Amino acid sequence: MKKKQYGFNFLMILLFLLCSQSYAQQSKVLDNYFSLQESGVQDGGVSMIPIQTAKGTFKVWTKRFGNNPKIKLLLLNGGPGATHEYFECMENFLPAEGIEFIYYDQLGCGNSDDPKDTSMWDLARYVEEVEQVRTALKLTKDNFYLLGHSWGGILAIEYALKYQQHLKGLVISNMMSDGPAYGKYAEEVLAKQMDLKVLDTIRRIEAAKDFSNPKYMELLLPNFYAKHILRLPLADWPEPVNRSFAKMNQSLYVTMQGPSEFGISGKLEKWDRSKDLKNITVPTLSIGGKYDTMDPEHMKWMSTQLQNGSYLFCPNGSHMSLYDDQEVYMKGLISFIKGVNDGKKKIK
Repeated sequence: MKKKQYGFNFLMILLFLLCSQSYAQQSKVLDNYFSLQESGVQDGGVSMIPIQTAKGTFKVWTKRFGNNPKIKLLLLNGGPGATHEYFECMENFLPAEGIEFIYYDQLGCGNSDDPKDTSMWDLARYVEEVEQVRTALKLTKDNFYLLGHSWGGILAIEYALKYQQHLKGLVISNMMSDGPAYGKYAEEVLAKQMDLKVLDTIRRIEAAKDFSNPKYMELLLPNFYAKHILRLPLADWPEPVNRSFAKMNQSLYVTMQGPSEFGISGKLEKWDRSKDLKNITVPTLSIGGKYDTMDPEHMKWMSTQLQNGSYLFCPNGSHMSLYDDQEVYMKGLISFIKGVNDGKKKIK
């Protein structure tokens, strides 16, 4: 009996020491999270990064939030053409976990330069832009996590296929790996959920290419956006989302995506990397929402094709699951990042 008691006591002491060590390490991370990393005049972590392109040099805006030498999460916004601002909800969740994150407005977006040249709205060029941003911020395979939401997910997939040797972890949020399948889902599933009279009017406006007709968005906002983009009453949409969407670069958006979120018809219409997912080896989290504009079953399937894929399902979420299923989204995201940081490749 005494031997059993000694053994139990030893295990309890060992468990206590391990927990204490883990707590001490986390406390050190949090203590240093807001420590100054640069000397001289402080600018809030903002860095304007020069981007070399075939059309000359332009600058893109980034802003570091917090400090963690082991975890640096670069955020790729959607649209294409939105801004980093709708990611501001991250500030209520990631700092408490010691996760450093980096806002970034892609070229043509938000605080970054806008060349006003549609030839530069090109997926391959944006991949090279992300790589230049990574190099300038000194992100490495030992700390670099990349999260792409919506269009940012497309960009993240393309970046990983070319530069995954620099990544520690990848998050593909609310994005399918197949443009035609996305269009098919909108047509065969989501459109059929819409009131027939509303759908008929939308289709007539689209057939006439009368996208500036105020009736178009007047119908899409309550009948599609409030059901599949962000499932809150339009009057209650969070201010950072409204602020970001109000600054949408329409030239970039229409060129790449098409006139609305109701399907896809721009340069990305035939984009498909579903057969190439198997070539991504870094730990990757695919996130999908039940009411998303994207097929949640496809996003679940993606996690099975990735060599080290995990899936996070947001049962109350739509395309902006980071807002309308926030607790599930943030808990899953944090669990993935911290799990990979601890050496795990897949997270349940």
